Amino acid sequence: MFMKIIINGRAVKESIPKPQLLSDSDVIERIFNHMDNQTTDLGDRVWQEPVEHYHSQERFEAEIALLKRTPVPYCPSAALPDKGSYIARKAAGTPLLVSRGLDGMVRAFINACRHRGMQVAQGSGCSRAFICPYHAWTYNLEGNLRHIPGQEGFPGVNPEEHGLVEVSAREKGGIVYVMQEGEITEDMLAGCLDYFSPEQQMFETDEMVDEANWKILNETLMEGYHIKSLHSETFYPYGLDNLTLVETYGANSRVTFPFRRIEKMRDVEPDKRCIDGLVTSVYLLFPTASVSVLSKHTNLAILEPISPTSSRWVLYRMVNRAADGVEIPLEEAKRDALFVGDSGQNEDREAARAIQESVASNANSHFTFGHFESAIVNFHQHLAMHMDKQ
Repeated sequence: MFMKIIINGRAVKESIPKPQLLSDSDVIERIFNHMDNQTTDLGDRVWQEPVEHYHSQERFEAEIALLKRTPVPYCPSAALPDKGSYIARKAAGTPLLVSRGLDGMVRAFINACRHRGMQVAQGSGCSRAFICPYHAWTYNLEGNLRHIPGQEGFPGVNPEEHGLVEVSAREKGGIVYVMQEGEITEDMLAGCLDYFSPEQQMFETDEMVDEANWKILNETLMEGYHIKSLHSETFYPYGLDNLTLVETYGANSRVTFPFRRIEKMRDVEPDKRCIDGLVTSVYLLFPTASVSVLSKHTNLAILEPISPTSSRWVLYRMVNRAADGVEIPLEEAKRDALFVGDSGQNEDREAARAIQESVASNANSHFTFGHFESAIVNFHQHLAMHMDKQ
C-alpha cells in the first residue's frame, strides 16, 4: 500500500505498512519475560534532537505546514452522533467547522463566511444551518450558501459560487480525520487501526493550554523510563518502572505500560488470558494525536500547536467495553479518568512546562533519546523525514 505525497509539485510514493501488532496473549507473555529478566524493550538507535526545534518560529511554521497537508485526527466519530452535529475549533491554526450532513456524511469547512470572513459557528452543537452572526448569511450542512439578506445589494454575487470552502474529511476506525491541503485517500489511512467501536459512549470533552512545545508534550506519552522518578506516588504504586513494550508501524507506534496486577494472569492458560484492565496502551497517531486505552476508559488526545512554546490539548473520553462486550458503568469510567487526569498526567504536563523554560537557555544544544525511548526516536525519525521533503 502506498501514499502519494506532493513535494515541490512532484508526486512521491511512501509505503504505508499494515500494522502487525502483538496479540493480547503475546503481549502478556512478553511482559512476563521482561519481569522475570528485569528487562524492557530496547531500540537500536540514539537520537539527538536540536533544542532549537522546540522554540524556533521558522521550525514551528514548517511544522504547521506539515500538519495542513497531513490527515490528522479532528475528533472521534462519536462526537458527531446525529445529522447536524458539528464541532468548530482551530486546527493547525485554521478555524475549521466539521459537521455531519443530512446524508450522514462528515464534511469539513474553513469556518469563514464568504461575505466578510466571520466564523459561522462556535463550539459544538447540533443545527440544520449555519448562520453568520455578522450579517446572517446562511449555509446548509453541505456548506452551500442558501440565503443572503438583502441579496439585491450584492449584484453579481452567485450563491452557488460562495459556499463555505471545503477541506478534506474522512472517517476511519471511529475517528474523523481532516486534511487542509489536498484530498484524503483511502490509501492514506490504510495504516490506521479501528480505535473506537460504534457502541462506545463519549462521556467527556476537555481543552487545556500548556506553555510548552507540542513535541515535548507528545514525548511524555511515549516512554516508561520516567515512571518511578516522576510518578512515585501516582502511577508507580500500580505500575512498573522502565518496563514497556514498544511496537512501531510506520510513523505510528503502540507503547504498552503494564500494571503490577498483571501477575494474576501467571497461572491462567495463555489462550484464556484477558488483558483488559491490566495494561495501558498508548497509540501515537503521527504526528499530533494519541489514543490511550486505560482500565475503564479510552482517551483521544489531540495536540494543537499554538506557537513554538504553547500548545492546546483537545481531549475526548470514551467508556470502554469489557471483554464480554458489556459497557463498563459510566461512573467507573469517570473515576478512572479523574485519577489519570488529576495525577500522573498533570505531572507529565508540569515536567513538559519545566523543560520548555530551559530550551532557549543554551544549557543543551540537543536532547538525547536513548534505547529506552525508541518510540520517541521513531517519531523524530519520521518527523525529520517529512520535514526534509518540504
